[in-house]
Amino acid sequence: MAPHDGASLLRRGQKTRVVVIGPYLTDRAAPEASIRSREARLDEAVGLARAIDVEIVGQEIVALTQIRPATYLGKGKVEELAEKIKEAEAELVAVDCALSPVQQRNLEKAFAAKVIDRTGLILEIFGERARTAEGALQVELAHLTYQKSRLVRSWTHLERQRGGFGFLGGPGETQIETDRRLIQERMNRIERDLETVKKTRGLHRKSRRDVPFPIVALVGYTNAGKSTLFNRLTNAEVFAKDLLFATLDPTLRGLKLPHGGKVILSDTVGFISDLPHMLVSAFRATLEEVREADIILHVRDIAHEDSAAQSADVAKILAELEVDPHDHQRLIEVWNKVDLAAPEERVRLRGAASRRPAIERPCVVSAVTGEGLDDLLLAIETRLARGRAVLSVALEAGDGEGQAWLYAHAEVLSRASDESGRAFFQIRVAPEQQQRIQRRFPGAVTGQSRPRRARVKSPA
Repeated sequence: MAPHDGASLLRRGQKTRVVVIGPYLTDRAAPEASIRSREARLDEAVGLARAIDVEIVGQEIVALTQIRPATYLGKGKVEELAEKIKEAEAELVAVDCALSPVQQRNLEKAFAAKVIDRTGLILEIFGERARTAEGALQVELAHLTYQKSRLVRSWTHLERQRGGFGFLGGPGETQIETDRRLIQERMNRIERDLETVKKTRGLHRKSRRDVPFPIVALVGYTNAGKSTLFNRLTNAEVFAKDLLFATLDPTLRGLKLPHGGKVILSDTVGFISDLPHMLVSAFRATLEEVREADIILHVRDIAHEDSAAQSADVAKILAELEVDPHDHQRLIEVWNKVDLAAPEERVRLRGAASRRPAIERPCVVSAVTGEGLDDLLLAIETRLARGRAVLSVALEAGDGEGQAWLYAHAEVLSRASDESGRAFFQIRVAPEQQQRIQRRFPGAVTGQSRPRRARVKSPA
Protein backbone atom coordinates (compact mmCIF):
# COMPACT_ATOMS: atom_id res chain seq x y z
CA MET A 1 0.00 0.00 0.00
CA ALA A 2 1.60 3.27 -1.07
CA PRO A 3 1.58 6.24 1.33
CA HIS A 4 -1.06 8.08 -0.70
CA ASP A 5 -3.35 5.46 -2.22
CA GLY A 6 -6.54 7.12 -0.98
CA ALA A 7 -7.92 10.62 -0.79
CA SER A 8 -5.35 13.32 -0.16
CA LEU A 9 -5.57 16.64 1.60
CA LEU A 10 -4.42 18.26 -1.62
CA ARG A 11 -6.81 18.69 -4.53
CA ARG A 12 -5.53 18.12 -8.01
CA GLY A 13 -4.76 21.34 -9.84
CA GLN A 14 -5.56 23.73 -7.00
CA LYS A 15 -4.63 24.36 -3.41
CA THR A 16 -6.84 23.34 -0.52
CA ARG A 17 -8.17 26.31 1.46
CA VAL A 18 -7.17 25.99 5.11
CA VAL A 19 -7.97 27.76 8.38
CA VAL A 20 -5.40 27.22 11.16
CA ILE A 21 -6.63 27.33 14.76
CA GLY A 22 -4.31 27.49 17.76
CA PRO A 23 -6.22 26.44 20.90
CA TYR A 24 -3.86 27.10 23.81
CA LEU A 25 -4.51 26.92 27.53
CA THR A 26 -3.99 30.17 29.41
CA ASP A 27 -0.96 30.32 31.71
CA ARG A 28 -3.24 29.94 34.71
CA ALA A 29 -4.99 26.86 33.26
CA ALA A 30 -1.90 25.12 31.84
CA PRO A 31 -0.32 22.42 34.04
CA GLU A 32 3.09 23.88 33.26
CA ALA A 33 4.00 27.24 31.78
CA SER A 34 5.17 27.23 28.17
CA ILE A 35 8.30 29.21 27.32
CA ARG A 36 6.82 29.78 23.86
CA SER A 37 4.41 32.59 23.20
CA ARG A 38 1.01 31.68 21.73
CA GLU A 39 1.83 33.78 18.65
CA ALA A 40 5.03 31.80 18.04
CA ARG A 41 3.16 28.51 18.45
CA LEU A 42 0.51 29.58 15.94
CA ASP A 43 3.22 30.76 13.50
CA GLU A 44 4.76 27.28 13.68
CA ALA A 45 1.37 25.65 13.07
CA VAL A 46 0.85 27.88 10.01
CA GLY A 47 4.34 26.86 8.85
CA LEU A 48 3.38 23.20 9.20
CA ALA A 49 0.28 23.76 7.07
CA ARG A 50 2.28 25.67 4.43
CA ALA A 51 4.72 22.74 4.27
CA ILE A 52 2.06 20.72 2.42
CA ASP A 53 1.48 23.58 -0.01
CA VAL A 54 -2.05 24.63 0.96
CA GLU A 55 -3.63 28.08 0.86
CA ILE A 56 -3.98 29.65 4.31
CA VAL A 57 -7.24 31.61 4.32
CA GLY A 58 -7.47 32.25 8.05
CA GLN A 59 -5.67 31.78 11.36
CA GLU A 60 -6.75 32.38 14.93
CA ILE A 61 -5.54 31.86 18.50
CA VAL A 62 -8.14 30.55 20.94
CA ALA A 63 -7.35 31.04 24.64
CA LEU A 64 -8.73 28.15 26.69
CA THR A 65 -9.41 27.97 30.41
CA GLN A 66 -10.20 24.26 30.11
CA ILE A 67 -10.33 21.50 27.49
CA ARG A 68 -13.85 20.28 26.60
CA PRO A 69 -14.11 16.48 26.19
CA ALA A 70 -16.57 16.69 23.28
CA THR A 71 -15.03 19.40 21.09
CA TYR A 72 -11.79 20.54 22.84
CA LEU A 73 -13.10 24.13 22.41
CA GLY A 74 -16.03 25.77 24.15
CA LYS A 75 -19.46 25.62 22.51
CA GLY A 76 -19.65 29.39 21.83
CA LYS A 77 -16.17 29.43 20.27
CA VAL A 78 -17.05 26.45 18.04
CA GLU A 79 -20.10 28.29 16.71
CA GLU A 80 -18.10 31.51 16.16
CA LEU A 81 -15.35 29.64 14.31
CA ALA A 82 -17.90 27.74 12.20
CA GLU A 83 -19.13 31.07 10.82
CA LYS A 84 -15.61 32.24 9.98
CA ILE A 85 -14.76 28.93 8.33
CA LYS A 86 -17.89 29.14 6.23
CA GLU A 87 -17.12 32.74 5.19
CA ALA A 88 -13.55 31.77 4.25
CA GLU A 89 -14.89 28.82 2.20
CA ALA A 90 -12.30 26.63 3.91
CA GLU A 91 -12.30 22.91 3.17
CA LEU A 92 -9.82 21.97 5.87
CA VAL A 93 -9.30 23.13 9.45
CA ALA A 94 -5.88 22.48 11.02
CA VAL A 95 -6.09 22.48 14.83
CA ASP A 96 -2.74 22.83 16.62
CA CYS A 97 -3.31 20.21 19.33
CA ALA A 98 -3.87 16.49 19.67
CA LEU A 99 -7.57 15.73 19.16
CA SER A 100 -9.34 12.55 20.21
CA PRO A 101 -11.35 10.77 17.49
CA VAL A 102 -14.59 11.98 19.10
CA GLN A 103 -13.38 15.60 19.25
CA GLN A 104 -12.28 15.45 15.62
CA ARG A 105 -15.64 13.96 14.55
CA ASN A 106 -17.66 16.58 16.44
CA LEU A 107 -15.59 19.49 15.10
CA GLU A 108 -15.96 18.20 11.52
CA LYS A 109 -19.71 18.09 12.00
CA ALA A 110 -19.79 21.63 13.46
CA PHE A 111 -17.43 23.12 10.87
CA ALA A 112 -18.77 21.18 7.86
CA ALA A 113 -15.15 20.70 6.82
CA LYS A 114 -12.36 18.19 7.27
CA VAL A 115 -10.43 18.62 10.51
CA ILE A 116 -6.81 17.59 11.04
CA ASP A 117 -4.90 17.84 14.31
CA ARG A 118 -1.19 18.50 14.84
CA THR A 119 -0.26 14.81 14.71
CA GLY A 120 -2.17 14.24 11.48
CA LEU A 121 -0.64 17.33 9.91
CA ILE A 122 2.91 16.27 10.73
CA LEU A 123 2.16 12.81 9.35
CA GLU A 124 0.82 14.37 6.15
CA ILE A 125 4.04 16.40 5.76
CA PHE A 126 6.15 13.30 6.32
CA GLY A 127 4.09 11.49 3.67
CA GLU A 128 4.85 14.31 1.20
CA ARG A 129 8.57 14.42 2.03
CA ALA A 130 9.63 10.76 2.22
CA ARG A 131 11.87 10.02 -0.76
CA THR A 132 13.34 6.59 -0.05
CA ALA A 133 11.57 3.26 0.31
CA GLU A 134 12.65 3.16 3.94
CA GLY A 135 11.31 6.64 4.64
CA ALA A 136 7.99 5.78 3.01
CA LEU A 137 7.70 2.63 5.14
CA GLN A 138 8.42 4.56 8.33
CA VAL A 139 5.83 7.20 7.50
CA GLU A 140 3.24 4.60 6.55
CA LEU A 141 3.77 2.72 9.82
CA ALA A 142 3.24 5.90 11.83
CA HIS A 143 0.20 6.84 9.74
CA LEU A 144 -1.36 3.39 10.17
CA THR A 145 -0.83 3.56 13.94
CA TYR A 146 -2.60 6.92 13.97
CA GLN A 147 -5.47 5.76 11.75
CA LYS A 148 -5.97 2.53 13.69
CA SER A 149 -6.72 4.55 16.80
CA ARG A 150 -9.46 6.33 14.85
CA LEU A 151 -11.39 3.25 13.74
CA VAL A 152 -14.32 3.76 16.06
CA ARG A 153 -17.93 2.85 15.34
CA SER A 154 -19.15 6.36 16.08
CA TRP A 155 -17.35 7.59 12.96
CA THR A 156 -19.14 5.42 10.43
CA HIS A 157 -21.99 7.77 9.56
CA LEU A 158 -19.48 10.47 8.59
CA GLU A 159 -17.13 8.48 6.42
CA ARG A 160 -18.70 9.16 3.02
CA GLN A 161 -18.88 12.84 3.91
CA ARG A 162 -15.29 13.05 5.16
CA GLY A 163 -13.53 11.14 2.44
CA GLY A 164 -10.59 10.67 4.79
CA PHE A 165 -7.09 11.99 4.27
CA GLY A 166 -3.63 10.64 3.66
CA PHE A 167 -3.51 7.13 2.22
CA LEU A 168 -6.51 5.73 4.12
CA GLY A 169 -9.98 6.84 3.07
CA GLY A 170 -11.70 5.51 6.23
CA PRO A 171 -13.77 2.49 7.27
CA GLY A 172 -17.08 1.46 5.76
CA GLU A 173 -20.14 0.92 7.93
CA THR A 174 -19.64 -2.83 8.31
CA GLN A 175 -15.90 -2.89 7.76
CA ILE A 176 -14.43 -1.58 11.03
CA GLU A 177 -13.17 -4.91 12.40
CA THR A 178 -11.98 -6.03 8.97
CA ASP A 179 -10.12 -2.77 8.46
CA ARG A 180 -8.57 -3.00 11.93
CA ARG A 181 -7.29 -6.50 11.14
CA LEU A 182 -6.00 -5.45 7.69
CA ILE A 183 -4.26 -2.44 9.18
CA GLN A 184 -2.61 -4.59 11.85
CA GLU A 185 -1.45 -7.10 9.24
CA ARG A 186 0.03 -4.30 7.15
CA MET A 187 1.74 -2.84 10.23
CA ASN A 188 3.24 -6.24 11.03
CA ARG A 189 4.62 -6.53 7.49
CA ILE A 190 6.12 -3.03 7.64
CA GLU A 191 7.69 -3.74 11.02
CA ARG A 192 9.30 -6.88 9.60
CA ASP A 193 10.60 -4.89 6.61
CA LEU A 194 11.98 -2.22 8.94
CA GLU A 195 13.69 -4.88 11.04
CA THR A 196 15.49 -5.94 7.87
CA VAL A 197 16.42 -2.28 7.26
CA LYS A 198 17.65 -2.04 10.85
CA LYS A 199 19.85 -5.12 10.41
CA THR A 200 21.21 -3.74 7.13
CA ARG A 201 21.98 -0.41 8.79
CA GLY A 202 23.69 -2.33 11.60
CA LEU A 203 25.90 -4.11 9.06
CA HIS A 204 26.69 -0.79 7.37
CA ARG A 205 27.62 0.74 10.73
CA LYS A 206 29.82 -2.27 11.51
CA SER A 207 31.59 -1.91 8.15
CA ARG A 208 32.11 1.81 8.88
CA ARG A 209 33.56 0.94 12.30
CA ASP A 210 36.11 -1.21 10.50
CA VAL A 211 37.48 1.91 8.81
CA PRO A 212 38.93 4.87 10.71
CA PHE A 213 36.22 7.38 9.90
CA PRO A 214 34.18 8.60 12.88
CA ILE A 215 30.50 9.50 12.42
CA VAL A 216 29.36 13.11 13.00
CA ALA A 217 25.54 13.48 13.10
CA LEU A 218 23.61 16.71 12.60
CA VAL A 219 20.51 17.09 14.76
CA GLY A 220 18.30 20.06 15.50
CA TYR A 221 14.86 21.59 15.36
CA THR A 222 13.22 21.46 11.96
CA ASN A 223 14.33 24.35 9.71
CA ALA A 224 17.38 25.13 11.87
CA GLY A 225 19.59 24.98 8.76
CA LYS A 226 21.03 21.47 9.11
CA SER A 227 20.88 20.63 5.40
CA THR A 228 22.34 24.01 4.39
CA LEU A 229 25.20 23.41 6.84
CA PHE A 230 25.60 19.85 5.52
CA ASN A 231 25.81 21.16 1.94
CA ARG A 232 28.27 23.91 2.89
CA LEU A 233 30.62 21.51 4.69
CA THR A 234 30.52 18.70 2.12
CA ASN A 235 29.82 20.54 -1.16
CA ALA A 236 26.78 18.28 -1.56
CA GLU A 237 23.41 19.17 -3.05
CA VAL A 238 20.99 17.86 -0.43
CA PHE A 239 17.49 19.38 -0.68
CA ALA A 240 17.60 22.46 1.55
CA LYS A 241 14.73 24.90 1.65
CA ASP A 242 13.05 27.25 4.12
CA LEU A 243 10.44 24.60 4.91
CA LEU A 244 9.60 22.56 7.97
CA PHE A 245 10.83 18.98 7.53
CA ALA A 246 12.66 19.66 4.25
CA THR A 247 14.84 16.61 5.06
CA LEU A 248 13.41 13.25 6.09
CA ASP A 249 15.79 10.65 4.71
CA PRO A 250 19.29 10.49 6.22
CA THR A 251 22.20 11.43 3.97
CA LEU A 252 25.86 10.51 4.51
CA ARG A 253 28.91 12.26 3.02
CA GLY A 254 32.63 12.30 3.71
CA LEU A 255 34.15 15.42 5.28
CA LYS A 256 37.83 16.36 5.57
CA LEU A 257 39.02 17.99 8.81
CA PRO A 258 41.68 20.76 9.02
CA HIS A 259 44.63 18.43 9.71
CA GLY A 260 43.75 15.80 7.14
CA GLY A 261 41.50 13.52 9.16
CA LYS A 262 38.19 12.40 7.68
CA VAL A 263 34.74 11.88 9.16
CA ILE A 264 31.37 10.77 7.81
CA LEU A 265 28.77 13.52 8.20
CA SER A 266 25.14 12.44 8.61
CA ASP A 267 22.13 14.74 8.04
CA THR A 268 18.96 13.61 9.83
CA VAL A 269 15.26 14.42 10.15
CA GLY A 270 14.43 17.62 12.00
CA PHE A 271 12.80 17.54 15.43
CA ILE A 272 9.76 19.55 16.52
CA SER A 273 7.82 20.23 19.70
CA ASP A 274 5.17 17.64 20.53
CA LEU A 275 6.61 15.29 17.91
CA PRO A 276 4.16 12.37 17.87
CA HIS A 277 5.58 9.43 19.80
CA MET A 278 4.58 7.12 16.94
CA LEU A 279 6.94 9.08 14.66
CA VAL A 280 9.84 8.82 17.10
CA SER A 281 9.17 5.06 17.21
CA ALA A 282 8.78 4.74 13.44
CA PHE A 283 11.98 6.66 12.73
CA ARG A 284 13.99 4.89 15.41
CA ALA A 285 15.89 2.85 12.79
CA THR A 286 16.96 6.07 11.05
CA LEU A 287 17.65 7.90 14.29
CA GLU A 288 19.97 5.13 15.43
CA GLU A 289 22.52 6.93 13.25
CA VAL A 290 22.38 9.62 15.95
CA ARG A 291 22.72 7.12 18.78
CA GLU A 292 25.78 5.55 17.16
CA ALA A 293 27.50 8.84 16.23
CA ASP A 294 30.89 9.73 17.72
CA ILE A 295 30.04 13.45 17.67
CA ILE A 296 26.59 15.07 17.58
CA LEU A 297 26.22 18.61 16.25
CA HIS A 298 23.10 20.22 17.73
CA VAL A 299 22.28 22.89 15.14
CA ARG A 300 20.21 25.77 16.51
CA ASP A 301 18.57 28.65 14.64
CA ILE A 302 20.03 31.21 17.04
CA ALA A 303 18.19 34.06 15.31
CA HIS A 304 14.78 32.50 16.01
CA GLU A 305 12.75 34.04 18.82
CA ASP A 306 12.03 30.56 20.22
CA SER A 307 15.59 29.25 19.94
CA ALA A 308 15.78 28.34 23.65
CA ALA A 309 12.45 26.50 23.55
CA GLN A 310 13.45 24.66 20.37
CA SER A 311 16.72 23.64 22.05
CA ALA A 312 14.76 22.22 25.00
CA ASP A 313 12.56 20.21 22.61
CA VAL A 314 15.60 18.73 20.86
CA ALA A 315 17.13 17.81 24.23
CA LYS A 316 13.89 16.04 25.19
CA ILE A 317 13.84 13.94 22.00
CA LEU A 318 17.55 13.10 22.31
CA ALA A 319 16.82 11.81 25.81
CA GLU A 320 14.03 9.63 24.32
CA LEU A 321 16.68 8.19 21.99
CA GLU A 322 18.85 7.42 25.04
CA VAL A 323 21.34 10.14 24.08
CA ASP A 324 22.45 12.37 26.95
CA PRO A 325 21.80 15.96 25.75
CA HIS A 326 24.30 17.23 28.33
CA ASP A 327 27.19 14.97 27.27
CA HIS A 328 29.53 17.79 26.25
CA GLN A 329 32.30 15.35 25.36
CA ARG A 330 30.11 14.15 22.52
CA LEU A 331 27.69 17.00 21.74
CA ILE A 332 28.64 20.37 20.22
CA GLU A 333 26.10 23.18 20.03
CA VAL A 334 26.15 25.03 16.71
CA TRP A 335 24.55 28.47 16.83
CA ASN A 336 23.54 28.82 13.19
CA LYS A 337 22.02 31.72 11.17
CA VAL A 338 24.12 34.34 12.93
CA ASP A 339 24.02 36.25 9.61
CA LEU A 340 20.34 37.02 10.34
CA ALA A 341 21.15 38.68 13.67
CA ALA A 342 21.72 42.44 14.02
CA PRO A 343 25.41 43.50 14.43
CA GLU A 344 25.06 44.21 18.16
CA GLU A 345 23.29 40.86 18.66
CA ARG A 346 26.17 39.06 16.90
CA VAL A 347 28.61 40.66 19.31
CA ARG A 348 26.45 39.58 22.25
CA LEU A 349 26.17 36.00 20.95
CA ARG A 350 29.91 35.64 20.42
CA GLY A 351 30.55 37.04 23.91
CA ALA A 352 28.02 34.65 25.45
CA ALA A 353 29.61 31.70 23.62
CA SER A 354 33.18 32.67 24.61
CA ARG A 355 32.26 32.85 28.31
CA ARG A 356 31.20 29.20 28.36
CA PRO A 357 33.76 26.60 29.55
CA ALA A 358 35.79 25.28 26.61
CA ILE A 359 34.12 21.85 26.68
CA GLU A 360 30.64 23.45 26.51
CA ARG A 361 31.46 26.32 24.14
CA PRO A 362 29.06 26.66 21.18
CA CYS A 363 30.32 27.38 17.67
CA VAL A 364 28.73 30.56 16.26
CA VAL A 365 28.31 30.05 12.51
CA SER A 366 26.41 30.94 9.36
CA ALA A 367 25.88 28.03 6.99
CA VAL A 368 24.90 30.56 4.30
CA THR A 369 28.00 32.81 4.45
CA GLY A 370 30.49 30.26 5.82
CA GLU A 371 31.27 32.37 8.88
CA GLY A 372 32.65 30.33 11.78
CA LEU A 373 32.88 27.02 9.91
CA ASP A 374 36.67 26.76 10.33
CA ASP A 375 36.19 26.99 14.10
CA LEU A 376 33.47 24.33 13.91
CA LEU A 377 35.71 21.91 12.01
CA LEU A 378 38.51 22.51 14.53
CA ALA A 379 36.09 21.86 17.41
CA ILE A 380 35.04 18.55 15.80
CA GLU A 381 38.67 17.56 15.33
CA THR A 382 39.60 18.51 18.90
CA ARG A 383 36.65 16.62 20.36
CA LEU A 384 37.43 13.50 18.33
CA ALA A 385 41.05 13.57 19.46
CA ARG A 386 40.00 13.13 23.10
CA GLY A 387 40.12 9.49 24.09
CA ARG A 388 41.72 8.36 20.81
CA ALA A 389 45.12 6.74 21.04
CA VAL A 390 48.16 8.12 19.18
CA LEU A 391 50.55 5.39 18.01
CA SER A 392 53.95 5.40 16.34
CA VAL A 393 54.45 2.82 13.60
CA ALA A 394 57.74 2.20 11.78
CA LEU A 395 57.70 0.50 8.36
CA GLU A 396 60.47 -0.72 6.10
CA ALA A 397 61.11 1.24 2.91
CA GLY A 398 59.52 -1.35 0.62
CA ASP A 399 56.40 -2.02 2.70
CA GLY A 400 53.91 -0.31 0.40
CA GLU A 401 51.15 -2.69 1.45
CA GLY A 402 51.60 -1.73 5.12
CA GLN A 403 51.54 1.97 4.27
CA ALA A 404 48.35 1.59 2.23
CA TRP A 405 46.76 -0.38 5.09
CA LEU A 406 47.53 2.42 7.56
CA TYR A 407 45.97 5.08 5.34
CA ALA A 408 42.90 2.89 4.86
CA HIS A 409 42.40 1.93 8.52
CA ALA A 410 43.81 4.76 10.64
CA GLU A 411 43.94 8.54 10.79
CA VAL A 412 47.49 9.40 9.70
CA LEU A 413 48.67 12.52 11.54
CA SER A 414 52.19 12.67 10.09
CA ARG A 415 54.74 10.68 8.17
CA ALA A 416 58.53 10.93 8.36
CA SER A 417 61.38 8.95 6.86
CA ASP A 418 65.05 8.50 7.69
CA GLU A 419 68.00 8.35 5.30
CA SER A 420 67.51 4.63 4.64
CA GLY A 421 63.95 5.26 3.46
CA ARG A 422 62.36 3.67 6.50
CA ALA A 423 58.95 5.35 7.16
CA PHE A 424 57.69 6.47 10.57
CA PHE A 425 53.98 7.16 10.97
CA GLN A 426 52.07 8.94 13.70
CA ILE A 427 48.49 7.66 13.64
CA ARG A 428 45.38 8.24 15.73
CA VAL A 429 42.85 5.48 16.28
CA ALA A 430 39.69 4.86 18.28
CA PRO A 431 40.29 2.82 21.47
CA GLU A 432 38.52 -0.22 20.01
CA GLN A 433 40.90 -0.17 17.00
CA GLN A 434 44.14 0.01 19.00
CA GLN A 435 44.57 -3.73 19.55
CA ARG A 436 43.85 -4.43 15.88
CA ILE A 437 46.61 -2.01 14.82
CA GLN A 438 49.06 -3.49 17.30
CA ARG A 439 48.29 -7.02 16.07
CA ARG A 440 48.92 -5.92 12.46
CA PHE A 441 52.08 -3.99 13.43
CA PRO A 442 53.60 -5.59 16.56
CA GLY A 443 56.20 -2.81 16.79
CA ALA A 444 53.59 -0.05 17.13
CA VAL A 445 54.00 1.92 20.35
CA THR A 446 51.96 4.58 22.10
CA GLY A 447 53.42 8.06 21.77
CA GLN A 448 54.58 10.63 19.26
CA SER A 449 58.33 10.09 19.01
CA ARG A 450 60.05 10.76 15.68
CA PRO A 451 63.35 9.47 14.29
CA ARG A 452 66.38 11.71 14.43
CA ARG A 453 67.12 13.71 11.28
CA ALA A 454 63.85 12.43 9.79
CA ARG A 455 62.30 14.15 6.81
CA VAL A 456 58.79 15.07 7.88
CA LYS A 457 56.02 14.89 5.32
CA SER A 458 52.39 15.87 5.63
CA PRO A 459 49.85 13.04 5.35
CA ALA A 460 49.06 11.98 1.80
